[in-house]
Amino acid sequence: MDAHSRGRADEIDPADQWVLNPRTGNYELRLDHSAGQSRAPSATRRSAAPVPAPTPAETPVEVPVPGQRRRRLADQDGEGQQPPASRRKRKQGASRKKKVLLWTGGTMALVLIGGATGAYLLYNKLDGNIAVIDPIGNESKGFRKGEAFNVLIIGTDKRTGEGNAGYGDKDSPGHADTTILFHVSKDRTNATALSIPRDLMTTIPECQSRQSDGSILTIPGQEKARFNVSLGQGGRDPGCTMRTVKELTGLTVDHFMMVDFNAVKELTTAVGGVKVCVEKPVDDPKSHLKLPAGESVIEGEKALAFVRTRSSFGNKSDLDRIKVQQQFLGSMIRQMKSNETLTSPTKLYDLAEAATSALTVDKGIGSLGKLEEMAKELAGIDTKNISFATLPVIDNPDEPKPITVVPNPTQAPQLFAALQADVSLTEVKKKEQNAKNAQAQAQAKLLQGTRAEASAVRVDVYNGSGIRGAAQSTINWLQNEQGVNRSTNKSNAPEKAAKTTLTYAPNQADQARKLADMMGLPASALKPGTQDAGVREPMTLVLGADFKGAGVPVNGPVKAPDVEKVEADKQVCAK
Repeated sequence: MDAHSRGRADEIDPADQWVLNPRTGNYELRLDHSAGQSRAPSATRRSAAPVPAPTPAETPVEVPVPGQRRRRLADQDGEGQQPPASRRKRKQGASRKKKVLLWTGGTMALVLIGGATGAYLLYNKLDGNIAVIDPIGNESKGFRKGEAFNVLIIGTDKRTGEGNAGYGDKDSPGHADTTILFHVSKDRTNATALSIPRDLMTTIPECQSRQSDGSILTIPGQEKARFNVSLGQGGRDPGCTMRTVKELTGLTVDHFMMVDFNAVKELTTAVGGVKVCVEKPVDDPKSHLKLPAGESVIEGEKALAFVRTRSSFGNKSDLDRIKVQQQFLGSMIRQMKSNETLTSPTKLYDLAEAATSALTVDKGIGSLGKLEEMAKELAGIDTKNISFATLPVIDNPDEPKPITVVPNPTQAPQLFAALQADVSLTEVKKKEQNAKNAQAQAQAKLLQGTRAEASAVRVDVYNGSGIRGAAQSTINWLQNEQGVNRSTNKSNAPEKAAKTTLTYAPNQADQARKLADMMGLPASALKPGTQDAGVREPMTLVLGADFKGAGVPVNGPVKAPDVEKVEADKQVCAK
């Protein structure tokens, strides 16, 4: 009796599962239940597209392959028959682990893609699982070498799926409850997962959404709105959330992947559970999460309760819940990349089915082939080079007792600029130094000389950037963080400026150099005059279209702010 008949399919070499399809001439992975292979129990899934039964001519024929034990294939009468000796053998390839890595591709953009990438082995069944939305105005482009790309992961609180009736808002079409912007570097060596708080007050731009009856609805823009209403509310689809993120960060969102509550339950079950850690016992009456102190392995309903819990962690805010979710996702990525998952055909199949059933994506990645292509782009990223961070925020100053937040006026633009410049949060120090060295060499001769003290710098700031509030945010940064107290907001410049310029008198050169150092101004931005200025006369700074944000170098090394972050390879205990 072999391992299949004992229900121990996980112990079979993955190479033993390959059989030849004589209709296509290709080897395929046998994962059907008729082979006796058991599947791990999982949460209820949406019905997948049925697979037509193979005709006799299409029935896969099992043939010997290197390292495979010879087994007999039962015919319709129950009698075994040996496969024809003339059948070609599968070519020897890479090691077992490399084969399995090929099936799974690169393990998901934040947990979801890993399951989908191996799914091409059962294309006809799994491809039909994926729900597709084509946002109006979104360009469905591929993954170009040498270009970074951004995928928006949207977790909605819509109450879909069996067992989810008690979650979310009753009768609501759902919100953008958990949103992560996943930035993949152009050299494919690192990625940043930026969480956007649902209670962030921001601008939701006007957008168009295709409704269920096929009509196109134009939804007006909304200022000072909660970020989470960018989805579902007012008829908004994920394309509206993509536009909101672009408006907020300045980053083009190339694709989106939307999941509901079932995704967490089904994916964690498919991989056999995810390891989490809490510093103290948890007994949360709202989420019904019960965990002992230390490490636990959770899946299904308990995993969903874990990522939904907030009243038992930190200051009981959504920001602390985000930290817990980031720790959970890092652990899940590690589990998906583990040998325990990669060498189990059963888990790979369950993961593929769970992931495809959970996904709603844009047209650009709306097939298994496209998801596989994306996963291959992620295959080389080590977990230590995947950073989780949260958008830096402060309490909303417009609220007497703040319950919402707004972007940190200094750190948020710096972080956006770092992502726009493709700076990795895991390699910031090295890249900063390289950029500083390059800038120093180019400007050494142009910016030689003494520097004034920050307290001696006098400057009037004009906004010619076209960015609302740019002059005031710069003044706030200069005065509060740089000590340039003799700075004044002169409002808008007479006209928009393409480049930022600093005009100064010859006797203000030391002040100009000091301000250039602070703002990362290139030598070309400095415009010396011919006549000395009076003792109290200020320099003139005009912010141009190259202005990226207060504290963000205009044309120098991009510096990522010192934000709290965690790498996906680290186990962190929730507090």
